[in-house]
Amino acid sequence: MNSRNKGAKGERELARVLKQYGYDCRRGQQYCGANGDADVVGLPGIHIECKRVERLNIQDAVDQAKRDRKDSDIPAVFHRKNNCEWLVTLPLDHFMDIYREWEAGRCQTGS
Repeated sequence: MNSRNKGAKGERELARVLKQYGYDCRRGQQYCGANGDADVVGLPGIHIECKRVERLNIQDAVDQAKRDRKDSDIPAVFHRKNNCEWLVTLPLDHFMDIYREWEAGRCQTGS
């Protein structure tokens, strides 16, 4: 399978997984193919770069997500190898923003 087909297959797979969580996700470039689009769209506020490869230069992938995102979006790389689970990598400052929001909500509900 060539890398373009594997990438498209990975994007479709990730969109299906995210749909199982209740989000209406789809491949971002399947309709317009413009550069700078997220690979998968449907998670509001997240710019998704999808990498379905065995060897990944994660810094290059994060840099691509940061470069291609809208200023208001969080750049995130969703990636997985064969026979492994999906992982998400994002810059620490964005993770801390998400964590603080989660923690504040948790404290308000007393959980």
